[in-house]
Amino acid sequence: MYFEHFFEPGLAQKSYLVGCQKTGEAIVIDPRRDVDVYLTAARDNDLRITKIAETHIHADFLSGSRELAAATGAEILASDEGGPDWQYRFAHTGLRDGDQIHVGNVRLDVMHTPGHTPEHISFILYDLPAGPAAMMAFTGDFVFVGDVGRPDLLEEAAGIKDTKIRGARDLWKSLRRFRELPQHVMVWPAHGAGSACGKALGAVPSSTVGYELATNWAFQIEDEETFVHELLDGQPEPPYYFAEMKVRNRAGAPVLGTVERPPLLGPRRIAELCGIAESHNAQSGERLESAQILDVRSQFAFAGAHIPGSISVPMDRSLSNWAGWTLDYDRPIALIAPDHQVSDVVDALIRIGLDTIVGYMPSVDGWIDEGLPVARVDQLTADELTAELDSDADKYHVIDVRSRSEFDEGHIDGAVNIHAGRLTRLADQIPRGRPLLVHCQSGYRSIIAVSSLERLGIGPVVNLIGGYGAYVDASPASQATTSR
Repeated sequence: MYFEHFFEPGLAQKSYLVGCQKTGEAIVIDPRRDVDVYLTAARDNDLRITKIAETHIHADFLSGSRELAAATGAEILASDEGGPDWQYRFAHTGLRDGDQIHVGNVRLDVMHTPGHTPEHISFILYDLPAGPAAMMAFTGDFVFVGDVGRPDLLEEAAGIKDTKIRGARDLWKSLRRFRELPQHVMVWPAHGAGSACGKALGAVPSSTVGYELATNWAFQIEDEETFVHELLDGQPEPPYYFAEMKVRNRAGAPVLGTVERPPLLGPRRIAELCGIAESHNAQSGERLESAQILDVRSQFAFAGAHIPGSISVPMDRSLSNWAGWTLDYDRPIALIAPDHQVSDVVDALIRIGLDTIVGYMPSVDGWIDEGLPVARVDQLTADELTAELDSDADKYHVIDVRSRSEFDEGHIDGAVNIHAGRLTRLADQIPRGRPLLVHCQSGYRSIIAVSSLERLGIGPVVNLIGGYGAYVDASPASQATTSR
């Protein structure tokens, strides 16, 4: 048997290639959308991808199943469990509890494991030439290393009411089935540390059933009501784009084929695209929507000079996540990105279905040279802020854009907590009448928030360099308070 796992750090997403070396057949489980990694691995190991399997309708990334099927001719296998509302709406072979998948001498048994989602299934792998014992469990978002899948995303992200309690109870029942698996079975989940699909995911890539039974918090609770409460308490804020992913993954992601590098554009062309386009769609007669600008340069480069209205998401492993929080899915995207980062940015965007990238510009130098309008961000160091607050404690409305749990651990006295990704939808909660002082923990999220506020026309805004961490280091303890 051949086995390889693939980890995409931006979404903390895991996928798997399993092959039978005798017959040359292979299956890919939960593929991401940039599928070249699987094609290369299969080719390098003399394997043919004949099957593709999904554990569930994903919320945090766009599935690559249809993309991979188009490239290989492989059969897509997906759950038909969960009821009519949670059926995949593209061509696939339906799977139900107890079904078996054969890939040469490898067998995968299907186990319905609802909770995270109603249709969720797991795959129990047997390497038949090695013996009759189960070897691996591909658990998707059911059981992680150190955690279990959250059941609240349908309600919190997709707006489907009265699903999180039912999902939590379903998960409790599914975990009882997990307990029955042999303790030596290796556990390979769909996510690792950094994913928003749980609250305590471990960074270790895999585990065993026995280790999870001994250490995973979810298996230490004996009472269902306590489990439901603990499971739902303290889950991270789900990004807005999760709802979009649910809809698109159920319908089936569009097949991209070869992804071309976006063209290099000049400043005037960027300006044209970001205004109201003069061209019309020849078939519909509708005016084309103006492009939105995603600037992935550093927070300091963005603060120094940027195109007004652009969104700052500095290039980082979390680019996909923050692009999903802040960009509009119905508008094309123009990039401000250095040449060497363009391909990585495109990959990060297509993984969450932001496919319409009209071009890029490597910097704003040419924009400035053309005399086009430029915006800048006022910034303060922690020492400067401390001095200003000492002389005038009411000079700013302080907007803390960290998570609620971070805010509760400690915050600047009088600060208002609004998650950076939620600012655009919670604009009515932003105080007015004074300049806004925006901060996160270190400065990464606050520049995203500042750019969102600028796009909304809310200001003046000042960014705190180094965030709350720098403020605590620079200020007397009496100026930081805790909610506990």
